[in-house]
Amino acid sequence: MRIYSTLKAVILTSAFCLFALLLQSENGFAAEGESQFAIPSTNEGLPGEGPIRRYEWFQNLWESRRSSWFESIEIDQGAVVFLGDSIIQGWGEGLDAAFPGMKVANRGISGDTSRGVLIRLEEDVFAANPSAVVLLIGTNDLEEGAAPEVIANNVQLILEAISKFNPEIPIIFCDVMPSSSQMSRPTEQIQAVNALYRNILQNYPQATRLDTFSLFDNGEGNASLNEFPDLLHPNELGYAKWAEALRPVLRQLELMM
Repeated sequence: MRIYSTLKAVILTSAFCLFALLLQSENGFAAEGESQFAIPSTNEGLPGEGPIRRYEWFQNLWESRRSSWFESIEIDQGAVVFLGDSIIQGWGEGLDAAFPGMKVANRGISGDTSRGVLIRLEEDVFAANPSAVVLLIGTNDLEEGAAPEVIANNVQLILEAISKFNPEIPIIFCDVMPSSSQMSRPTEQIQAVNALYRNILQNYPQATRLDTFSLFDNGEGNASLNEFPDLLHPNELGYAKWAEALRPVLRQLELMM
């Protein structure tokens, strides 16, 4: 039995290492000597356009969260993947409680952009063989000065990649939520991004749009302090409202009871 256990451990370890190498080889984004989960040092050869953040805090967070997900990739098989930035990450432990009976995996990274999401799809999303993807991305691109067209083009590439991976996988697509010009996210730009999103989504029958802009609009095109105390991130009330809007869509897609 001891020999069998040792042999089994060696086989599993070898398979794990091979899987890591295959992912790195398939993406080809990591330069020699770089971790496959680190932000590439340059934009050369990367898909999409626009900003990829490289602040020190963000690089550390990006690599740390992605490495931890790889460690639990077997546990997350078949989960509904929630993909995006800090607003997704902010669900934290509350994600399971918000959607009881549904297997979920949080793939949000605070500060991420549409291009950042695009280049991490293979390891963070596809490797988990998700049963569906809930996507929210774009607000940080605006803070970095990206034009709405650039953001929309990246999102189209994300949708194309998901569709290529599995043309039948349900995508629940959330509009960029309202914020404030005080946060370098004026409503005119957010609404321009969402209008472009709406046009793109017409080409993806597996995508269901959730109008999370109107859901949180304070009537003036901005976020409400009652739900977004910093005018960017939802509080407990905001997350509860979002979950309530998501649950009927998830039930209709037979992803939760």
